[in-house]
Amino acid sequence: MQIQVIKSKIHRVKVTGADLNYIGSITIDETLLEASNIIEGEKVSIVNINNGERFETYAIKGEKNSGEITLNGPAARKVQKDDIIIIISYATLDFEEAKTFKPWIIFPNENDNSLT
Repeated sequence: MQIQVIKSKIHRVKVTGADLNYIGSITIDETLLEASNIIEGEKVSIVNINNGERFETYAIKGEKNSGEITLNGPAARKVQKDDIIIIISYATLDFEEAKTFKPWIIFPNENDNSLT
């Protein structure tokens, strides 16, 4: 049997922008992607702390150490600049492997989205 488990989580980051006219996705600072083990193009779930919205999109790489968290395309309608969100990705694992799997979970500074 296989089950889905949390693989990666960027816990509580501040939205820095929303670009309705972009083709879609979420732009995430490369430093945060690396620390959370999320790769460009990976499907992610977004949870908006401010309004309760939950939706899915895919990650694209933003400038390293920029603190950028920008929702693009239709997802831009589900957030506002300065909202606090959680970004989550999942993996499908064998049931026994899932019991010992340890996800990558990071807690950036909510003020500037840095890891320091």
